[in-house]
Amino acid sequence: IRFSLPLLPQDPAARHKIVTILLVVSVISIVYGALVCMMQKDMKKLIAYSSVSHLGFCTLGIFALTPHGLSGSVVQQLNHGLSTGALFLLIGVLYERRHTRLISEFGGLSTPMPNFAAIYMIATLSSLGLPLLNGFIGEFTILRGTYEVSIKYTAWASIGIILGAAYLLWLYQRVMFGPVTNPANEHLQDLNAREYATLIPLIILCFWIGIYPKPLFRVLERPVQQIVKQVNPGYYGAERANAPVNNGAMAPGEMPGGTAMPGMIMPPGMQMDDGANSGKAPAPSSEGKQ
Repeated sequence: IRFSLPLLPQDPAARHKIVTILLVVSVISIVYGALVCMMQKDMKKLIAYSSVSHLGFCTLGIFALTPHGLSGSVVQQLNHGLSTGALFLLIGVLYERRHTRLISEFGGLSTPMPNFAAIYMIATLSSLGLPLLNGFIGEFTILRGTYEVSIKYTAWASIGIILGAAYLLWLYQRVMFGPVTNPANEHLQDLNAREYATLIPLIILCFWIGIYPKPLFRVLERPVQQIVKQVNPGYYGAERANAPVNNGAMAPGEMPGGTAMPGMIMPPGMQMDDGANSGKAPAPSSEGKQ
């Protein structure tokens, strides 16, 4: 991101045109990738096409050119590696036991493989963006940053989230729930120690990012600000222009006329101007009388 975004044209009109095209392509990839997933009969292909939809969110956040969009995109790239990587590993576990990835060959696997079904469910919910899991943090932050640019792109991207939940939960229902439809699946071995050692760290990271993402955003804050100042120089200027202005507001402890409030401790050498409070001129000093 640090090397590619500065390649955008310096001319605002040309930059806006290119960014708009990339935002439209990102939204198309989100929705189209989700629709293609719903037509797949192979589990691995379904998860592979889901990457098209998920990475559409990443490019959407990048080319929103806002701090929330950029930081959410980086976090979502990390999330994608965790949740989609876990799903690929789980499908590999099934392929090792059955040597097929066709959805129609499975059904009711939660009966012979309950632990496998539980971890598969967590990885699925992480991928579709359930709160308290990592996918929610990335997608919500990207949508927050995109909303600053256009509500239309945000709305279309939200449709992709709904479709993502549809194809992932539909896959889980067909593979895990119901009776065991294939006799070959009745005595499948559940996860072994090696597979637990591979999958459990990914699940822990998914929960950690979903519950406490602050360390990631703290690391990203300064680099993201620097990139936004470089590629979208008007962002922080507009933010300051929209900030509330102190139009004649009095400072704490101040009264009209610039006098201090009663009971306020004055600095040494300063005295309250009684004339300002009473409306009368101060009495002349003894030196003035002489």
